[in-house]
Parts: sequence; structure tokens; C-alpha cells
Amino acid sequence: MAAWKDWAISPFALTGEAEPGVAAMPAMLRRRAGFLGKMALEVAYQCLDGRSDIPTVFCSRHGEVARAVDLLTELMQDATVSPTGFGLAVHNASAGLFSIARKDRANHIALAGGKSTIEHAVIEACGLLADGAPMVMLVAYDHPLPEVFAAFQDCDEQAYAFAWLMVPARENAIHLEWDEAGEAEVNPGGMSGGLEVLRFQLREQRQMQRVAGKRRWLWSRHV
Repeated sequence: MAAWKDWAISPFALTGEAEPGVAAMPAMLRRRAGFLGKMALEVAYQCLDGRSDIPTVFCSRHGEVARAVDLLTELMQDATVSPTGFGLAVHNASAGLFSIARKDRANHIALAGGKSTIEHAVIEACGLLADGAPMVMLVAYDHPLPEVFAAFQDCDEQAYAFAWLMVPARENAIHLEWDEAGEAEVNPGGMSGGLEVLRFQLREQRQMQRVAGKRRWLWSRHV
């Protein structure tokens, strides 16, 4: 946590290459997960810390796109595509592995919402809380795009994963509002949305405004 707070104060490139151990997951299932999935699974296990029957929202803008590229390359070369490989390339692969490994039948959702993925995940989690869930785990994770898609990368993508255990609003709650943003306010590049929001949280900022596409998101902390 200290290293993350240092990063929040003065951001630096996230360059870790060692795969998370995910020691809490049975080896047979753990071996199926790639680097991105293991990041998501590691923070999910640490966040729940043995709790069960907690709804989860997994969010990633790009998900396992690298696996999908590999599968498409195999198809292009007339190779046989592995059903297991396909199953692990879908967007809810990490959420599915997590629920199977823990034999947990709690509701789990996997979503992608473009540049506003983290905001849509928070809205989804708040909806579950409003429906009566006492807490919801949100897992945010992403990875730079494969080289074949490099020309379409519109922000400084870095490998990261974090998890929040969200509960109904109380003292020091974080609020999220949005409205339409003008074309002139759209600024491509910069930090990815998930990392911007993580930095806002770690720095305990009172407010942060983020423009994504034509939408302006206002994050605030009410003390």
C-alpha cells in the first residue's frame, strides 16, 4: 500500500512483470488464467479475505483481448481453435474462474464501458447495493493493448488491478455525478480511467473531474 501511495503522489510507470501467485486458488484453475486474469484474481482474493456470498462486479475496458488476438491468428492460419482458449478469452473469464474456484454462487457481473468503464462499474455496484446487497466487491483491471491494436490506444495504458469492497453510503462517502461534456473538452491521452480513479481514492482528494468521450464525470468525497 505504501508503494501505491507513493505512486499516487507522484505517478511513475507501472512496470512489474512478475505474475501474481494467486496462492488461494486451486492450481488446476490458476494455471488457466493469464497475466491479466491473475492480477484480477489476486486482488479479488485479498479483498474478500475469506468472505462469501458477496456480489462482484469485474470491470476491464479491454479484457482478455490478447487471448482473442491469438485465437483469431490461429483461425487465420487454419489452425484448430481450443474451446478452452475461447472460454478464457471471453470478458467474464476471470469472474467465472473466481466463482468456480470458491464454489460461490453469489451474483457476478463482468462489464466494459469504453473510457468510462470504471464509472459504469461503480454505477452497477451501487445498483446492487440499492437492491439490498450489504456489500459489493468491485474489481478493476486492465493491460496495454496488443501491438496489432497499438494505433488505437488513446491513453497511457498500464497493467494494473485493484479491488474495492463497497458498502451503502455513510460518512466520508464518495459521490459520482455526470453530465454532457463539450467536444472541446475531450482530451485524448493521459492516464487510463481506472488509474485516475485509483489515484483520486489514494490521495483522498475532495474532487476530481474526468472527461471521457462526450461525458464529464465528477468524483467527490463528502466529509
